[in-house]
Amino acid sequence: MPTVGVKRDLLFKALGRTYTDEEFDELCFEFGLELDEITSEKEIISREQGDTKASGASDIILYKIDVPANRYDLLCLEGLVRGLQVFKNRLEAPRYRRVSPVSGEPQKLIITKETAAVRPFAVAAVLRNITFTQERYDSFIELQEKLHQNICRKRSLVAIGTHDLDTISGPFTYTAKPPGDICFKPLNQTKEYTATQLMSLYKTDSHLRHYLHIIEDKPVYPVIYDSNGVVLSMPPIINGDHSKITLKTKNVFIECTATDVTKAKIVLDMMVTMFSEYCSQPFTVEEAEVVYPDGKTCIYPELAYRKEKLSSEFVNRKVGINESTEKIAQLLTRMCLLSQATGVGDEIEVEIPPTRSDVIHACDIMEDAAIAYGFNNITRTTPRTYTIANQFPLNKLTELLRQDLAAAGFTEALNFALCSQEDIADKLGKKISETKAAHISNPKTAEFQVARTTLLPGLLKTIAANRKMPLPLKLFEISDVVLKDDTKDVGARNSRRFCAVYYNKSPGFEVIHGLLDRTMQLLEVKSACGEGYHIQAADDSTFFPGRCAEIFVRGKSVGRLGVLHPDVINRFELTMPCSALEMDIEPFLGHTAETLLTHDVPMQEVIPHRFPALSDSCQAPASRPTSTKTVFGDMSTPAGLKALDEFLADKSYVEGFAASQADMAVFDAIPSAPSLTFCHLLRWYKHIKSFQRERASLASAKSQFVLPAAPAASTNNASDDDDDDDIDLFGSDDEAESAEAERIKEQRLAEYAAKKSKKPALVAKSSILLDVKPWDDETDMAKLEECVRSVSMDGLLWGQSKLVPVGYGIKKLQIGCVVEDEKVGTDLLEEAITTFEE
Repeated sequence: MPTVGVKRDLLFKALGRTYTDEEFDELCFEFGLELDEITSEKEIISREQGDTKASGASDIILYKIDVPANRYDLLCLEGLVRGLQVFKNRLEAPRYRRVSPVSGEPQKLIITKETAAVRPFAVAAVLRNITFTQERYDSFIELQEKLHQNICRKRSLVAIGTHDLDTISGPFTYTAKPPGDICFKPLNQTKEYTATQLMSLYKTDSHLRHYLHIIEDKPVYPVIYDSNGVVLSMPPIINGDHSKITLKTKNVFIECTATDVTKAKIVLDMMVTMFSEYCSQPFTVEEAEVVYPDGKTCIYPELAYRKEKLSSEFVNRKVGINESTEKIAQLLTRMCLLSQATGVGDEIEVEIPPTRSDVIHACDIMEDAAIAYGFNNITRTTPRTYTIANQFPLNKLTELLRQDLAAAGFTEALNFALCSQEDIADKLGKKISETKAAHISNPKTAEFQVARTTLLPGLLKTIAANRKMPLPLKLFEISDVVLKDDTKDVGARNSRRFCAVYYNKSPGFEVIHGLLDRTMQLLEVKSACGEGYHIQAADDSTFFPGRCAEIFVRGKSVGRLGVLHPDVINRFELTMPCSALEMDIEPFLGHTAETLLTHDVPMQEVIPHRFPALSDSCQAPASRPTSTKTVFGDMSTPAGLKALDEFLADKSYVEGFAASQADMAVFDAIPSAPSLTFCHLLRWYKHIKSFQRERASLASAKSQFVLPAAPAASTNNASDDDDDDDIDLFGSDDEAESAEAERIKEQRLAEYAAKKSKKPALVAKSSILLDVKPWDDETDMAKLEECVRSVSMDGLLWGQSKLVPVGYGIKKLQIGCVVEDEKVGTDLLEEAITTFEE
């Protein structure tokens, strides 16, 4: 995110009031910004260059504010103040207007056809009768630099030139000439230079040398002349000294040359809208005419307003609020998006000003409504959908293979995903055009030019760096390679590969072949043609002739193995024979490992989907227990439900880490869905309910959680004449006593289970003896011990200490402590102790 530095006092003066640091921090957060740092120019220089350099710097307080990268209108003090004032309803958003010159024709910029080879586009405008102060001038220059670094992509897309219009005369000509034909006095220089000389001059300039590469290799350089042949600028490098602006400048001619005309329009709009408030007619910009080589004429700046429509229901649903259409329109107006209800249902018409080029979709408008509403004011809600995370199948297969390959005696390596063109082509005896490699457009080093298409070079370079290690060297790597693929949206795809190498005095092809057999055994692929795997002789320039085989799985080629060609070994600075194996592991998943993504995700179901009703497929089996008694208590009572809710507070399942028959048994014991009061139980209940269709295939329970139901008392269905038959003359009280004993047993079991679930886990502790050595013999050991004991952490208990002689009258502090292993480590203690100053 770009950081804008503004002087605090100047900012508060423009806002019309003062804030404490905390109040302004809160204001920034409400507006969607972040107050990153409170500092001063002196403090910045002192931190970066030392106190000596900072001796004469200013002590004025600066606010460093983080601004979203797409909010170009907030990159200067003027735009920031304007946005905050509108947000606080202290100011209405201004209306920007493009006006014609009071007298005469508009300034004209003529583009010649020669510019097509370098920077074919240009736009222009005039700020008429502007008044500069030192602060306004500094802000004007700083905004240009911020835009250059942000949307202009370090001047590669757009370059801004600003000129004192009173020192030059139109029409202006934008053309391109050989560097030897361009000669002028650049900004802040005392003599004239040719463009070739300027390139040499600025190679040592800390600021401008970063832009030289943009045109350095071009046959012609872009240049702008006025009608008298005076050079205004040589974009994107430097302006001419003749037309530089000063505090006395009244009329500013702004030109933007570009390779992207859309970006140029946005940049021009930002420059003129931010500083047009200082013109004699505030927020007006004088138009300029641009003539293209084909005769087409355009008037700039565009300052285009456009209108969008969206519904308040869309905003409410996406943000998670429930506000009226009028209220949402007011919120958007506070974000400089003038809005009003159209009266057609809940429709809102939003006007997008030229300063808000970041608004390109309804979601951007919705985001501004959320910012104006206040993120802290949005009610926190529990998601209605519960999901259980699962490991990505490809990563799971990779982890399993890694463990077994390591067990087979191979050491895993992890190399960079980027490499040089030579690594994947020349060194392997191949042509770069045959590799399907994705190239880095502007690589910083020769080592990182392309994305690797094979894992083999990385392993061979690892061996080369470890040649002195005892032989044999057995390495493997399972990682992604990147291959060009026209069927993908980005033109490339990742492919998970497995590669292994064996380096010894003998080639060891049998070792690599054995590793292949072991890998196939792990992947449960039999050695057979057709449905199994087999190898077949193949020719490959990377491998020794007659010592290369292609691996086929279910009739499809997945990789190759063999003895590397001696030339390949030599190119990687190796001296011993080497065998290698590389294969694709994605086909062993049984389906593609890459999830397909769509561009347009519908907000509603296009075809309503009918989910199977409970009566269709999720009916409880006939053997569903009728008992509601569980080890947690009676599920028909609030007390039992509460005990189960507390048990599930930190668990996804009743038993283990996956759904089992134990969950189903407890689920069946609950008569109906629990209320919202028991949130953990309700989460578990809804999740387990989704397993009804496959309940028969779930793992069996290891423990019994549902207790058997008490036998039901016999019902008297006989006639009144047989009443005497129901009286047991020889009965006893044992049945009543056993029922009471069973009830007490169930109660105790439930209490024990609840108590066990709350029992804290064992805490592992360690006793540590630390030696703390002083800086020198003048260190106050008592003070040192006091500092050490001042270190306080959760899980740390200091013990006894003593001073132990080291030599020459110097003593060290020996102190013991007891720590909880999970909370405190020796690294943390060492870091905390060594931070104390002498």
